[in-house]
Amino acid sequence: MYMKDKIILITGPKHSGKTLTARALQKILGGEVIDLDEIMEKQVGKTPRMLYRDGPEFFQMAETLALASLIGQKEPDDKARNKKCRIIAAGGGLIDNKDALELLSKNQEILIIYLEVSAETAWQRIQNSAVAEGELPPFLNTENPRSTLFALHERRAKAYKILAHHTIAAENKSPEEIAKKIAELYSQQGNL
Repeated sequence: MYMKDKIILITGPKHSGKTLTARALQKILGGEVIDLDEIMEKQVGKTPRMLYRDGPEFFQMAETLALASLIGQKEPDDKARNKKCRIIAAGGGLIDNKDALELLSKNQEILIIYLEVSAETAWQRIQNSAVAEGELPPFLNTENPRSTLFALHERRAKAYKILAHHTIAAENKSPEEIAKKIAELYSQQGNL
């Protein structure tokens, strides 16, 4: 059973709506929204893109440290913070980080939600973002970025469905609709 001081971890592919859904969920449940990428950047002083360019191993180490700081031991002077729901929006590649997954497997207080979108939808959203940002994410700097994404998407989707407590079809749904579904699942677990 999940309780009010537990963590909701929202996972899914890049641009599946994790952060927007987390913010919409906060409006329903209260608590605190935490973007794992932002925590990484605060802790190491580099953006996730910069870290990935240094090497995937550096990115994953920073991701694991950030996650550990959020789900690790509760400090005695941190009791008030831990009495409310924490909603974490994770990065799309979390499923490939074995050290982060080991942390998750050791913590029974985390409700893991996977937002499922098609590879085509993820690709279109990544392309739109790349136009605005001027470049594709570093993990797609390959000879055929679309093929790379589709292969990665298929492999990760299978793994995320195994990891997650609940999979939510997020295709063509607003963050508010998805958040409402997560809140229902959270309520069914005896949290509200």
